[in-house]
Amino acid sequence: MQRIFLVEDSHLVLARLEAMIGALPGARVVGTATHATRAIRGILDEKPDLVHCDLKLATGSGFDVLRAVRAAAPGIDVYMLSNFASEPYRRLATQLGARDFFDKTNDLQRVRDLVAERAADKLA
Repeated sequence: MQRIFLVEDSHLVLARLEAMIGALPGARVVGTATHATRAIRGILDEKPDLVHCDLKLATGSGFDVLRAVRAAAPGIDVYMLSNFASEPYRRLATQLGARDFFDKTNDLQRVRDLVAERAADKLA
C-alpha cells in the first residue's frame, strides 16, 4: 500500500486530490494538513511513502515543510505542487530536495499517474 500525505490549503484542491488518489488501487491518503506546522507534525508521525505539498499554505510554506521533512526523515519523498510553478520556485524546491514539482493548473494528471505507478510497483 502506497501511503500518501497531502499538504494543501485549498479545500477544493485537497478534496479533488483525495478523491483522485483514493480511487487508485494500492494507494491511501493517510493524512492531510493546511498549515506547515501541522503538516510537519503529521508527516513525521505518519511516516508516509510520499508527500504532495503545496507551496503556499494557510500558515508557513511548502518550503518550510520540505526543509523539515528532509532534515528529519530524508527517506520520505516530497513532491511540490503549486500554481506558482515558475523556474525560481522549481529550482529552490530541487535544491531543498523535492523529488519533482507539479503545476496545479496543468499537472494533476501527472500527480495521479505518479501515485498510480508507485502504488502498482509496491503491489507487484
